[in-house]
Amino acid sequence: MRRLLAASAAIILSLGLAATALAAAPMGHTGRVVVTTEGDVTIPAGEHADVVVVVKGAAHIQGEVNTLVVVEGTADLAGARIETVVAVTSSIEVGDGTVIYGELQQLDSSIHQTGNVEIGGGITDVSGWFFETAAVLAPALILLWLGFGLATIVGALLLAALAARQVRDAGRLISSDPLVTGLIGLLSIIAIPVGAVLLMVTVIGAPLGLGVLFALLPILAYAGYLTAAIWTGEWILRRAAQGPERERPFLAAVVGVVVLGALGLVPVLGLIVTVASLLGFGALIRLAFRTFRGTPRPTVGLAAPLPAPTGA
Repeated sequence: MRRLLAASAAIILSLGLAATALAAAPMGHTGRVVVTTEGDVTIPAGEHADVVVVVKGAAHIQGEVNTLVVVEGTADLAGARIETVVAVTSSIEVGDGTVIYGELQQLDSSIHQTGNVEIGGGITDVSGWFFETAAVLAPALILLWLGFGLATIVGALLLAALAARQVRDAGRLISSDPLVTGLIGLLSIIAIPVGAVLLMVTVIGAPLGLGVLFALLPILAYAGYLTAAIWTGEWILRRAAQGPERERPFLAAVVGVVVLGALGLVPVLGLIVTVASLLGFGALIRLAFRTFRGTPRPTVGLAAPLPAPTGA
């Protein structure tokens, strides 16, 4: 939870500081942006960067930086010229000769100053501002999450109405052979993007590769999730009440989407949703291959010739 809080704070603060830095900037801009995760960044004396973002790494700044953001890392500022510094659960060493024209904004961070240091806007603890912003955004995010859930339920109902037989055929593949179906889903989710990228390298295959990567694959993945949700709903309903199978699995669609959505909210149980999605995706791939291959028609043998009439 702390790591998620830190990452969220860094994103919100960075977006807010970009406008501030552009509005009142004593330094110019070169367009240079440096972002690193679990790595080190060094801006030597005489060099300039507009934005430096370091996540779980170390920043060594001796030159000029407009905006410095450090998340769960460290920063060593020695004779640096910086407009704004944002530190989230980090350790910042402000060394001799460093000038920070704006604020040094920190959230759950340690700040240590040595020598002659100038911080024009002072050191500001933004934890109160962050939680106030989160309190305002929380209701909107909850409504947005409910909207996505409602849209998913509608999608599952449409799939149940238009392709009930195909969805149940895919569900039978999941029930009868889950290991192979899941493996096919995992391999397909890797192989299809790789194949699309290879197509995009060529000129003639680029439109097809773009279509597969940005249209076909998302649609298949979404349909696989809905298929897994309907299969999950039918599995639950069969154990809750015995009865004849409905012509259209509308109730199963609603139950399955709600159950998978609830499981996805729990970090550990979210793995079940991932596995279910791979099963649904793999079942659709297997069903598509069977459809393209077609069902072989039974061969009809030639009728045996009638015996010749014999004389009386």
